[in-house]
Amino acid sequence: MVRGLETKPYKERRKELGMFSLERRRLRAETQRLLTPVNSYGSQAGEGKRSLSAASLHPEEEEDLRRRLKYFFMSPCDKFRAKGRKPFKLVLQLVKILIVTIQLILFGLSNQMVVTFKEENTITFKHLFLKGYAEGSEDTYAVYTQADAYDHIFYAVDKYLAIPNETIGRYAYVRAAGANQSALMLCQQYYRKGRIDPANDTFNIDPKIVTECLGVDPPEKIISPDPVGDFPVYREPGYSYRNFTLKFYKLINVTVQFKLKAINIQTIINNEIPDCYTFSITIVFDNKAHSGRVKIRLDNRVDIQECKDPSVFGRGDNSLRMFFDVVVLLICILSFVLCARSIVRGLRLQHEFSQFFRQHYDQGVCLSDRMEFVNGWYILLVMSDILTVSGTIMKIGIESKNLASYDVCSILLGTSTLLVWVGVMRYLSFFQKYNILIVTMRVALPNVIRFCCCVAVIYLGYCFCGWIVLGPYHVKFRSLSMVSECLFSLINGDDMFVTFAEMQQNSHLVWLFSQLYLYTFISLFIYMVLSLFIALITGSYEAIKHQCEGETAATQLHAYIAECKDSPKSGKFRRANSSSCSVFCCCSEPTPLEENVLVVN
Repeated sequence: MVRGLETKPYKERRKELGMFSLERRRLRAETQRLLTPVNSYGSQAGEGKRSLSAASLHPEEEEDLRRRLKYFFMSPCDKFRAKGRKPFKLVLQLVKILIVTIQLILFGLSNQMVVTFKEENTITFKHLFLKGYAEGSEDTYAVYTQADAYDHIFYAVDKYLAIPNETIGRYAYVRAAGANQSALMLCQQYYRKGRIDPANDTFNIDPKIVTECLGVDPPEKIISPDPVGDFPVYREPGYSYRNFTLKFYKLINVTVQFKLKAINIQTIINNEIPDCYTFSITIVFDNKAHSGRVKIRLDNRVDIQECKDPSVFGRGDNSLRMFFDVVVLLICILSFVLCARSIVRGLRLQHEFSQFFRQHYDQGVCLSDRMEFVNGWYILLVMSDILTVSGTIMKIGIESKNLASYDVCSILLGTSTLLVWVGVMRYLSFFQKYNILIVTMRVALPNVIRFCCCVAVIYLGYCFCGWIVLGPYHVKFRSLSMVSECLFSLINGDDMFVTFAEMQQNSHLVWLFSQLYLYTFISLFIYMVLSLFIALITGSYEAIKHQCEGETAATQLHAYIAECKDSPKSGKFRRANSSSCSVFCCCSEPTPLEENVLVVN
């Protein structure tokens, strides 16, 4: 230690020790670089790895690169202060959120009418064609005697033939197109050879399936000179189908298949042209278990097509709705172009920054710094734009009656709206208090994924074990999907008592195993797995919170940008004079890179 320095001021002590200020050291280094001779100006021949002192580095170029990097990571409002450019993408995304949400609501109302019309007609068909049907009896609706089987089959056919005279709704038959086909097909499937003798414990079965069908045609319309009202008169049908004989000893199933037409006129409420529906109805008498219980179900498949010569007085003009869809389409295409351009610019700037560091500092840029230039929010918005454009085109096709894929269109528009609203979080990340939560989600995600992968192994083990052991004795464990749903409900604390209570006690060994199985699963996943899961997220939040309150660990990229001390209002970011007054200039003064804030890119 040098004596006699304790009583001297700081500048004199630094001068006594030969220490200079940062500006003076930079000046000396620059002077030394300029005085160093070079073999050939601008030539790189004979040079291997160059250091910063040997590189032909111009301070103006480096400062320009720093400014461009700093400008790239600015918030929209800071970019406006820096160059006066209005945040068009921000305004465009806000407008897109509004119109996409309105579009989704309008399509949801229309789709709700379609689903409601289908569901209500399915319920109507069950009450019309299933004898003695009651709401909620799908699992127990069955027949147990041969007489009941014949009675239910012939009841369905009789009601089909009586549709014009009995139903409240207006339904029309779909008659067969070919000469050898009928409007209603009554079919039975059975084994080609089947002989079962339980008394002698013998059987002889040929597993090849034979299908036997009988066609039934609806009554034909009679042209009457004096029709009563709007309802036509039909000729009485024949009853030859009652001679249909079932082979119960080798029967697999019996099906009654037919089609009906209807028109959904309630869509005129939303100023839409009504659609024409074709219902493909199949009544199945299932006997493949050969348990003496023939289960009955009705399946209804819907085809939607454009009606011929639609005419709605004073209604049906949906040109305004079509114009709105075109506006959504154009805005999403513009958003796609702007976001894709920003992604390309980020990749070009990343390449330029990497090349600069490799040439002048002889260093490579780490992967984390290179990924900072890849804006995940823009990728999210590009995906939402692609889905919105696809869904809007399909929606236009549905409204013009050229398509009927309501489910696919719902998935596309619903997912795109979800991504659009999630994209709003990007703009919340420019505020420190919101940004802490977003950064916590990003930091905790890798650990959460790894943790879930480990937990999934244990979860799948419990699923397979519960399905194979408890499946025959518990209704919630009959299939793997049901087992997974039941266990996930138990993790969240749902239906615990019901799950224990519904366990059958036919086998005491299985009942004891079920108690051990359920208690260990609940204890393991609720008290350990969930606690560790919450601890991972809480730990990430505390780490981010302390990091924001203390010194931020600057990366190579952020440390390089931090050397640029120019504020957005300094005017050095402008290439031309422009006005700096706008209603969009509403955010806080400091930029995220100047303050102790973590920015999510």
